[in-house]
Amino acid sequence: MAQWDALVDGALASLAARRLLFNTRLIALAPPPPPSETSFAGPGPWDRATVEIQVDRTSIQQWLAANGEVSSQEDDEVNRELILFSGNDYMCLSSHPAVREAAVKAAQDYGMGPRGSSLICGYTTYHKLVEESLAELQKKEDCLLCPTGFSANTALMTALGSISSLLVAGSKPAEDERIAIFSDALNHASTIDGIRLVERQHQAVAFVYKHCDMSHLDFLLSSCSMEKKVVVTDSLFSMDGDFAPLPQLVKLRNKYGFLLVVDDAHGTLLCGENGGGIPELFGCEDDIDICVGSLSKGVGCQGGFIACSTRWKRLILSRGRSFIFSTALPVPVVASVHAAIHVSKKERWRRSVIWEHVQYFASLTKLNVTSPIIVILVGSEEAAVKAHRHLLRSGFLVQPIRPPVVPPNSSRFQIALLRITLSSAHTSDDIRRLVDALAPWLPAQHAEQGCASVSRL
Repeated sequence: MAQWDALVDGALASLAARRLLFNTRLIALAPPPPPSETSFAGPGPWDRATVEIQVDRTSIQQWLAANGEVSSQEDDEVNRELILFSGNDYMCLSSHPAVREAAVKAAQDYGMGPRGSSLICGYTTYHKLVEESLAELQKKEDCLLCPTGFSANTALMTALGSISSLLVAGSKPAEDERIAIFSDALNHASTIDGIRLVERQHQAVAFVYKHCDMSHLDFLLSSCSMEKKVVVTDSLFSMDGDFAPLPQLVKLRNKYGFLLVVDDAHGTLLCGENGGGIPELFGCEDDIDICVGSLSKGVGCQGGFIACSTRWKRLILSRGRSFIFSTALPVPVVASVHAAIHVSKKERWRRSVIWEHVQYFASLTKLNVTSPIIVILVGSEEAAVKAHRHLLRSGFLVQPIRPPVVPPNSSRFQIALLRITLSSAHTSDDIRRLVDALAPWLPAQHAEQGCASVSRL
């Protein structure tokens, strides 16, 4: 993408001329011990602990009374031990012995590590090591470690928007000099907030295309006369469970020459033979210009990252405010991320088990289930609350999805949702019993699958 390389180089030159081009200050720590070579052939008790939970009885009673009904004696006797089907720890790495050991060792050696932003004193050799590991995993030249996935997306969007103001006199670009950002209607809130910010600063203009509708996107791209175009999409949509059509997006990228940004928050480690995510799954890593990811889902830890070229990394860490003004991740957390990535490469069965669960759930329900994120449409908001109550009584924690997570009074979400997530710690028996408990709401799923998507932007 020579055009975008030239734009970024121009922005970097402008920052350098103003003495505003920053870099991280590397704090040298002793190298972490080699990752544990102990691996397991299947789930252990530490895995099961990620889905077997105990909930405070008061919270149970509040949930059961959420629709205004008076709590009954039966409610008071509900078992507090539940099977969790609402988490994002798909690979169950958060409790793995090697991950725990890495965090404990780093905490013993450094406490929570040097506290400060990455540009002052919070960036260490541990952080650099994880960035290198993630860059290799994503097949990118470089990587920037961020405090959260949310901050990664907003940092990227603000840095992207800054290009238009850095390359014009007076820092107020005309509309045709701004960045044209084409965003899927169901992208994550962090992407939307970043786009709204750069729009408000008159650095970008947003165009929302219908969810995964490549014909609509093609039309918007062909109708736009702005030269600097960007398309941004989630890879696996967190509230829908469907995949972005990356191969079709790549074809449009070749046609129009736009910058392609993918948020692979729910695909990292979960998808692809090596855990490289959904770009690896579709075999198009080289066609994704920037890949944003989360470390709090498949990785089971905390944080976010932006896998990109070195020139983009320099721009983001110099203009991405949510990165610049946030304290860096603590060293024990970074050490645990490094261990989790190592474990995911050795224990590949974790990915296999998850996808076997997806197939099993689909076979039991006859639903078109394609990922570990499963959305059950249950009717009204009141119906979702009742379904939630029923599942609690059946021994499962499955959260209903209601405003503000989804927009109120919209055509798409007049039908309330139950969002189910599968992990490698669940068993076939867990899934079978969950499906049995869901039986009263499953027939409605077929009738409502065609409801229209609406923009979240």
